[in-house]
Amino acid sequence: MANRRPLKSRSSPLAVRLARTLATRGVTPNAISQAGIGMAALSGLSYWAAWGAGPLAAAALLVLGALFAQLRLVCNLLDGMVAIEGRRGAPDGAFWNEVPDRLCDLLILGGAGIAAGLPWLGLLATVLAVMTAHLREHGRAEGAAPDFGGPMAKPHRMALLTLGSLATALQVALTAERWLLTATLALVALGTALTFWRRAARLVRWMRGG
Repeated sequence: MANRRPLKSRSSPLAVRLARTLATRGVTPNAISQAGIGMAALSGLSYWAAWGAGPLAAAALLVLGALFAQLRLVCNLLDGMVAIEGRRGAPDGAFWNEVPDRLCDLLILGGAGIAAGLPWLGLLATVLAVMTAHLREHGRAEGAAPDFGGPMAKPHRMALLTLGSLATALQVALTAERWLLTATLALVALGTALTFWRRAARLVRWMRGG
């Protein structure tokens, strides 16, 4: 059964060209997935460094954190395209497609929690994200269709965190405060908890034949 998130960006001309170029030059999907870990690590480091930095430096680091988080998503998009459309999949591709995502969640959301001065909030958002992904994979193992539903699936989490980071960068530069990032992480955590509950309810109904 296919385990692929439906994304409109996959059919964009730019993404198609990039994937075709990477496949033509022999870049493997696993290497792209591993590059995604690097992007997530740079995002997390940027967020971590933003804590305790001066207002202007913190603002710049928050922008970098958001940028690298988005580049991680670009890697997530391209690895699947090169594997499937480029026909360069590997026997261990499923491992590199899924497992690094959980580490990336920890690096990015955990780093954002540090930047907000509330590491526990970043860890809470990470745990909820991991539980939500695990639930999807558990359902798939039972034979259900992969559930990528929201309201706070991975693309939504990263979009909200990116917007919140950019808004916080402006807030920090102007006022030296960063409560917008705290509010963003709280929304991510609440939305991810709701996502888990909705996926769980759908899976239980499916298991019961409903």
